[in-house]
Amino acid sequence: MAAPHSASGDAGPHPAPPHWPAPAVTAPVDATVRLPGSKSVTNRALLLAALAEAPGSVRLALRSRDADLMVAALRSLGTEMTSSNESASSVDWEIVPHALTGGVSIDVGLAGTVMRFVPPVAALAGTPVSFDGDPHARKRPMGPILGALRALGASVDGDALPFTISGPIPGGEVVLDASVSSQMVSGLLLAGARFEKGVTVRHSGPPVPSMPHIAMTVHMLRQAGVEVDDTERDVWRVQPGPIRAMDVTVEPDLSNAAPFLAAALVTGGTVVIPGWPDETTQGGDELRHLLAAMGAAVERVPEGLRVTGTGAVQGVEVDLHDVSELTPTIAALAALAEGPSRISGVAHIRGHETDRITALATEINRLGGDARETDDGLEIHPRPLSGGVFRTYADHRMATAAAVIGLAVPGVEVEDIATTAKTLPEFARMWAEMLGSTG
Repeated sequence: MAAPHSASGDAGPHPAPPHWPAPAVTAPVDATVRLPGSKSVTNRALLLAALAEAPGSVRLALRSRDADLMVAALRSLGTEMTSSNESASSVDWEIVPHALTGGVSIDVGLAGTVMRFVPPVAALAGTPVSFDGDPHARKRPMGPILGALRALGASVDGDALPFTISGPIPGGEVVLDASVSSQMVSGLLLAGARFEKGVTVRHSGPPVPSMPHIAMTVHMLRQAGVEVDDTERDVWRVQPGPIRAMDVTVEPDLSNAAPFLAAALVTGGTVVIPGWPDETTQGGDELRHLLAAMGAAVERVPEGLRVTGTGAVQGVEVDLHDVSELTPTIAALAALAEGPSRISGVAHIRGHETDRITALATEINRLGGDARETDDGLEIHPRPLSGGVFRTYADHRMATAAAVIGLAVPGVEVEDIATTAKTLPEFARMWAEMLGSTG
């Protein structure tokens, strides 16, 4: 099968950045890694604050390309946002909502939360709003949510990026197939309380992936005083009404913990993630169970979550349908495991930043591995790997997966490590600091 499309940017004569040599280590890692805030929580909190009835704040918000794109989109629609306590990876936002205004163009980059959460908000503005993004963003599925917005009363010109949307949008009930992304549902729910009739979303089709992300959306809406009924399977009802202003503190991004915790398994060391929440709607919490199944000792300690490896990685058979963002890290571990692995339930990740199934198989095999594509995932049989260039296809999780493999395989060079800025802009520095503990 052909390699997936690379979305590295314009095809002009820009010099390619140098490859990043993934550090290989021979000693166990022993590190504490503090993670910045969750992208998923950050972008939902920012959007709800922009739709709220009064000013609010979002503290310890993630600073990353995806979050910056959300901030720019909301500002262009009329939201007042003031930053403070800025660091390389976090920022506090004071947010003053204003009447939404259109007549603007919004760049979604490659951010699924921006391309799918902001259009329903734009339909509340009085004049048309146009959307476009990175070259590969034009390949990402948008049809279901744009069709749903039409059915709810908005005017939409286009079925994929670029498109233009304008209101009014009265709301009501809509049926859509959200099997390609849970963001199709979340995008409608987040803005639904501001629709005159609210919104009822019925899913019809194969199972919705990444259901924890919808649970996160529902939880955050209820925290903001929005009435949501999700008692019927595959049906979500949001009543019209005000969205309460909130002061939100963003919890650490648990999915971004994956490569760091994986390092404990690969090296036979220990990694602690401070601030791991006791209760969370983040799908990344499933790492506790997945890494244990692959041979780690996983413990909650006063400092947070501690993962310790033996240096031996066990193969697994896992369905990652609800936590598909973890697939690249689990695939990287599987390529280093002592036995075969099978990852299933993730057919929808062919429509993520790149076709992640093909990309992972292509790049693992490029290093001498044995990764085979299935209809809904990967079969990986361990083989000795050797160094080489690991392409990322402008996908941040491909880059971090390569870093995990590079721990045990000298000579791995990661193409475009800067793509990690999508959700973890300080990844290379954090990785180096973690490995500095090996001496």
